[in-house]
Order: sequence, then structure tokens, then C-alpha cells
Amino acid sequence: MRNKIYIFLIPILFLFISCQFDDCTNDIQPFQLDEITISEIQQGYANGTYTVKQIVELYLDRIEEIDKKGPKLNSIITINPDALHIAHELDRELAEGRSRGPLHGIPVIIKDNIDTHDQMPCTAGSRILKDSYPLQDSWVAKKLRDAGAVILAKANLSEWANYRASFSSSGWSGINGQTKSPYVLDRNPCGSSSGSAVAVSANLCAIAIGTETWGSIICPSNANGIVGIKPTVGLWSRSGIVPISYTQDTAGPMARTVKDAAILLGAITGVDSSDQKTVTSDGKFYEDYTQFLKEDGLQGKRIAYLKSREGIHFKVDTLMHQAVRFMKNQGAEIIELDEIVEGSAYTNSLEVMAYEFKDGLRKYFTRLGENAPVSDLEEAIKATLTDSLEMIYFNVKTMEESQQKGDLESKEYKEAVKNMLKAYREDGIDKVINEYNLDAIIAPSGGPAWKTDLINGDNFMLSSSVYAALSGYPNINVPMGFVGEVPVGICFFGRAWSEPVLLEIAYAYEQGTKHRKAPHFLRID
Repeated sequence: MRNKIYIFLIPILFLFISCQFDDCTNDIQPFQLDEITISEIQQGYANGTYTVKQIVELYLDRIEEIDKKGPKLNSIITINPDALHIAHELDRELAEGRSRGPLHGIPVIIKDNIDTHDQMPCTAGSRILKDSYPLQDSWVAKKLRDAGAVILAKANLSEWANYRASFSSSGWSGINGQTKSPYVLDRNPCGSSSGSAVAVSANLCAIAIGTETWGSIICPSNANGIVGIKPTVGLWSRSGIVPISYTQDTAGPMARTVKDAAILLGAITGVDSSDQKTVTSDGKFYEDYTQFLKEDGLQGKRIAYLKSREGIHFKVDTLMHQAVRFMKNQGAEIIELDEIVEGSAYTNSLEVMAYEFKDGLRKYFTRLGENAPVSDLEEAIKATLTDSLEMIYFNVKTMEESQQKGDLESKEYKEAVKNMLKAYREDGIDKVINEYNLDAIIAPSGGPAWKTDLINGDNFMLSSSVYAALSGYPNINVPMGFVGEVPVGICFFGRAWSEPVLLEIAYAYEQGTKHRKAPHFLRID
């Protein structure tokens, strides 16, 4: 009798064990647009397999199925109520033989700190901006519309792009709660461009746009197994983006492939008189970066491997060593590099962000005019403190420290900007690249995703984003493999305006390794 009971329990035990490695609470069906590329969508339009309206409907249904229900990824704050109407108009243009280019009819999700002049508010994840409707499109939104893209939705983010509290949980906002990793649901998606990264990785859109001040594109790209590009500051205009730092801020592409990211990168370039940083890009930007995608792009390249990140996580080290061997086999020369910037020069950035956040928010709210729910940082802090949902987990210490700063004529501020840029540009990346005659520098983008913890906050272990972020130089994350069930990435960074050579290297690495794998929404208890 006892043996019969044991035999009866075997399938139950198997189900219990399998539930530790699968999401047993959701029956996620295969999705016909899984891992589809921009080129494949365009081919579908050309041969009549798809219409823009059908593609948009499929993505909207998928968002409803797994973002709002199912695993409930919480990557999306607002769906664009005009998406289907826009799709219909773009179908009409195609029927008339008119295409606006490679982004025509391509659904894109943008981070909800980027203004759109439509029926979607721009919240920056904060409840105090839930009814904040911009008076005009951001540069990014306008360029997307001109290119024929469909702005499908606004993505969740770490509130105020993670410039709020003394500690936080990446991907949490007062307006939409916690974004989840699509690979393992209790793991953190990193941030602050959490929703953009998760939406791309989970195949809720074709491409997405995030923003970065210090790792906010690279870290979530690393954690969600996608390609992310943090452009040179000034390659994309920041007009109409809720700011942190005029010196460090940029938006950038997030995609499943290097080619799709390159297509999006070129679509948003240009000189914008409203953002003086873009003036420096004149003569240095391209409208088509796909011309630099070469499968033999590693051949003859001199690349420095930044070894100072070794010893932090041995499994990441193993993947990094495999990546280095692959690049050598593809004809690259690898030079080992101990460090780029010595000491604690990064502390200058803390001063720069504190001064520029206060100044930038005041200017942003002024542009909103009568629509502005608050007029400056001080009022934003007061409104946040009086909202019980906003204060359920985290404080506003970082915002308060910014509020205490003076204006941008302060000697302390000017010295911090000067010292930061000198350390990370002239004495940092530029010096190393010149000394070793390098094409690029590589490092692990980050460690494997940690478990989300709303009580104790984030548990960062490993990051390499500081160099490109504080210099204002470009950085590209590409999937490098997996640690257990979660992905990790490798980053390629270099001097200002070096996107073309970085894309050559990143594309060759991607095509030769193919580490990207779609997530399965696992729940591992």
C-alpha cells in the first residue's frame, strides 16, 4: 500500500519540481511576432502578409495578455489610444505606394519621461504628473512620427529616472508599481529604462527607446538580454525629456538586434536648435548606421579588455573570457587594461546631477506652461511627500539634496563639471585610446539580475557604465550569455562619435555568437 502511495505522489512531486523552474500560474502561448525584426515586418508589409493595423493589434493583444494579465510584467504605463488610427493612416500611405522609410509602420514603445503631444501624459513614473500633458512632441517623438513609426505606448521606469530616493528598487514607480524581469519574474529588470527593456525583451513591441544619465540604458539592456545603445551626448536631442543632467542625459535605442538598434539610431539624429549639445554633432552624425554593420567587423580591430571588473562574479568572468577568445579568433587584437580612471572622480557626477536636476526640472515645468502640475523641484517634493502611495516604500532624499543646491553659476558646480569631464575624457577614455591606438574598450555590462526587494532596495554587484556615462561617450550592450536563467551582456565603448566603429564590432560579435534568447517568464521559488 505504501509503495502505491509513493507511485501516486511521483507525478505530483514532478509537477512541484517543474513549477520551481516554470511559470505554473500562467499558460503563455507562442506569439507569432516573437523575435521579429524590423526588416521582417517590412517584408511582411511588402508581400501582403501583414498590414500595419494587424501588427499593432497583435502587439496590443500581447501587452494585454502578458503585461496587464498573465505574468503581469508591469512594463507599460499607458497605451496610446490613437495607435490603431495611426496604423490605419500608415496603411493608406503604403497602399498609395508611399513609404517613409525603414520605420514606416514599426511599433515602438518609449519611456514615460519622453514627451508626446497626444492623449498620453508624461509622468516620469510619478503620481504627481499623472495628468501632465505636454504642449508639444519631444524631438524624439516628432522624429519617430516623421519616420512613420507607431508610438504604441509609454513604458514604466524607475520613478524620476531613479533620481529620487536614498535607495530604491529599479523599475518601481508610484504610478505603475514594480516592473518584473521577463526571464525570472522575481528578478529585477534594472533601470531606470526598465519598462522599455522589458517590453522589447518580452516581444511587446518591435523596438523601444530608453534614456540614460548613468547606466539607465546599459543596465536594463544587460539584465533583459537585449541590445542597448547609449549614444554620444548630443547625437540625439533631449528636448522634451524630463531631465536629470544636461551634461550626461541622452535617449537611446533598445532592440533585440544590433541592426534594429542601428536603424533606430539613425532615425533620431540631427541638429536641434532647442538643444545646444546637438550642435556639436553637426558633421558627425549619420541618418543610416546600418552601413557600418559588417560580419567581419572584428578583423584587425584593437580592443582593450578592462580587467578591473574581474573577480566580482566568477560566472560573469567565465563568459567574458569566452567573449575575448571569440574576438581574438575573429582577428581582433586584445590588450588587457587594468583601469581607465583612478580614484573617486565619479563623485563629481553626484554634484553635477544635483545642480542640474534642480535647474532642469524648473525649465521643464516652465515649458509645460499652465499644464504644469508643479512649478519647480521644491513643489514636486512637497507633492510627493503628501501622497501616501508615493511614500509607501522610498523617501525623497536625493531630490531634497538637489533642492539645497544653488544655481549653475556656482563655483562648486562649474568645478565639478570640469573635473568630471577631464577625468573621464582627456585623462580617461581619450588618453587610453590614444596611448594604445584602440578602436574600442570592452567590459562586462553588469552582473546577473538580483531578486527584487522593495524593502531593502537594489543589490548592484557589477557595472561598467560609469566610463561612458560620465564622459558623455557612446556605449553599446550586446547579450553575452546566461548566468543560470538570467542574461548578462558585454559592453563596447569608446571616444565621442565612435558609434560607427562600435557598431562594426558589436554587430560582428552578435552575429558570431547569437546569445540572445527570448524569455519564458519563469517563476523560481
